[in-house]
Amino acid sequence: MRVAIIGGGITGLSAAYYLQKEILTNNLEIEYHLFEKDDRLGGKIQTDYYDGFVIEKGPDSFLARKKSASKLAKEVGLEKELVSNRTGQSYVLKGDTLHPIPEGAMMGIPTKLGPFLTTGLFSAMGKVRAGIDLILPKGETNKDQSLGQFFRRRLGNEVVDSLIDPLLSGIYAGDIDRLSLQSTFPQFQQVEQSHRSLILGMKTLRPPASKTTPEKQTGAFLTCRNGLQSLVHAIENHLDEDAVHKNEPLEKITPKGSQFMLTFKSGRKELFDRVILTSPAYETASFLEEDAIQEWLKKIPFTTVATVAMAFNESQLKTDIDGTGFVVSKKSDYQMTACTWTHRKWAHAAPPGKALLRCYVGKPGEEDIVNVSDDEMIDIVLKDLNRVMEIEGKPEYYVITRWKKAMPQYVVHHRERLQKGLEIMNQKYPGVYVAGAAFEGVGLPDCIDQGENVVKKLLASK
Repeated sequence: MRVAIIGGGITGLSAAYYLQKEILTNNLEIEYHLFEKDDRLGGKIQTDYYDGFVIEKGPDSFLARKKSASKLAKEVGLEKELVSNRTGQSYVLKGDTLHPIPEGAMMGIPTKLGPFLTTGLFSAMGKVRAGIDLILPKGETNKDQSLGQFFRRRLGNEVVDSLIDPLLSGIYAGDIDRLSLQSTFPQFQQVEQSHRSLILGMKTLRPPASKTTPEKQTGAFLTCRNGLQSLVHAIENHLDEDAVHKNEPLEKITPKGSQFMLTFKSGRKELFDRVILTSPAYETASFLEEDAIQEWLKKIPFTTVATVAMAFNESQLKTDIDGTGFVVSKKSDYQMTACTWTHRKWAHAAPPGKALLRCYVGKPGEEDIVNVSDDEMIDIVLKDLNRVMEIEGKPEYYVITRWKKAMPQYVVHHRERLQKGLEIMNQKYPGVYVAGAAFEGVGLPDCIDQGENVVKKLLASK
């Protein structure tokens, strides 16, 4: 059997790694080839190195509780390179004031009465409205809705706009009034169904108070000491080098009996028995000729964002704020949507005496800012930051990364459309599989899981 894997991002790399592992472990007569359109593997995982700084241009970490990423890192020899983030206070920027995220807030949902009542982030009426969650009935079972609709019904607009929206939308770089509850955070609906009150339900799920000092608390995220790009290199080094083909963009897939002819833009043509497509959904649509599949894939929306990483001497940061960063309230006139004080969150990210700030710009419907010049982008971000913290002068180094059509949006009823799309794929292209961030999770562990799971499906189809 010959298997083609299209796309060398983390999903495609994971599929190649786990397929090769199965081949070697079980002595399978399978030949695989991984095709990547660019001259490097890793997709959005990109790390920049400058004078002791480790600067992530894409994702900077993954959730430690989702084990697949750390498991893969350990399998490729990076166990000793995994590091946890420093814990520290996070803030919400509302107006020109940084408000500490209230203690006990779980994904923005209050579970401790005192910190919620005393925070200046919400008005008295906003707090009263959120408290109505305690007496509201639960919603309809199994009905998909937007995250915004769900949380606004339970907690009111003010808590959503000031806290929940900036926290949750940052994960997807999207509009929570369009994002699907069931496809992004189904656990919230499950909590409502089990406990009726979201506040009471989340309170029961709150982990017990830690007896360790703040300095000894373990963060919720993991990354690699030398940047996530080291994970990409480690996986690549475990693959058969003859099976990896860079600078080889695909043009189309044509069924040939029970096989598939892959035509590449270089003119190369090859027959394969199975194909795993991990390219972005809109690119995958262009490879396939079935109208219904194209329509499904092209209708998955993507947003455009940019990250702005800036390196400073610590002495340039005149305002000493104890924390790891902030998100920006939805109803604000700031251009940036969040900022991480990376040198405080990650011990390895900056050398002693240096500071690294990473800001995010690009809101749904307001994405033109991503296209401004580098100089203008730096000026915009510094102007925003200086409303919050005094910064002297310009950064000694910066990296601006523009991610165009990079973040897939799981809008309401995403799950139903996904199921129908996969059914059509199975009918029209049996033996062709799709996987990646546009389908069943955008985080690194989610994509790694999809890469491993698609291999299991492929082997089960033999």
